[in-house]
This record gives sequence, structure tokens and C-alpha cells, in this order.
Amino acid sequence: MSAPDTLARLAATIAARRSADPTTSWVAKLHARGLPVIARKLGEEAVETITAALAGTREELVGEAADTIFHLLVLLDAKGVSLDEVLAELDRREGTSGIAEKAARNTD
Repeated sequence: MSAPDTLARLAATIAARRSADPTTSWVAKLHARGLPVIARKLGEEAVETITAALAGTREELVGEAADTIFHLLVLLDAKGVSLDEVLAELDRREGTSGIAEKAARNTD
């Protein structure tokens, strides 16, 4: 399986569960609680990923990274941003130095 296929399936599952019963679906529960809760949960998972990277095992980092990606996809879904849009932006940036790309975005 390729990473894009896995992410596309996960994004589709998240979209399908958005309006499920919040007592049986984590995605539906997050959506029912609203965007601030979804965003906060993504932040928590990002911090846990950083902690695992700095002080955890490889397995902990893999698990936390998966949690972070999952919750990022939930947030994107809540905002109506498709995975395809994000992948297209990554494609657009491909071959461009990260330093050059960031400099092009800065208007300071």
C-alpha cells in the first residue's frame, strides 16, 4: 500500500463518520464538540509526537505520528479542506528549497 492510498482511505473514512453517532464514533464526537476541540486535540497530539521524538521509543513516535496525522485529517475535514488540496500544495512545492519557499511567503 502506498502512503497516498492509505491517507485517501483514512480521509474518506473520516468524512463518512463525520455525522455518525457521537457515542460510537470518535470522529463524530470530535465534530459534535466543535472546531476548537478538534484543533486543541491536534495540538495535544503534535506535542505528544514531539515528546516521543525527543524522549520516547521508535514505536512511541510511530504511534504518536499516526495520531497526529489522523487528527490533522479530522481538522481538515471539519474545515472543508480536502486531502487532495493539501497534496496538490505539496506537489506544487516539490523541487523547491524549503528556505526559498518560506522566503517567498514572507512579506516582512
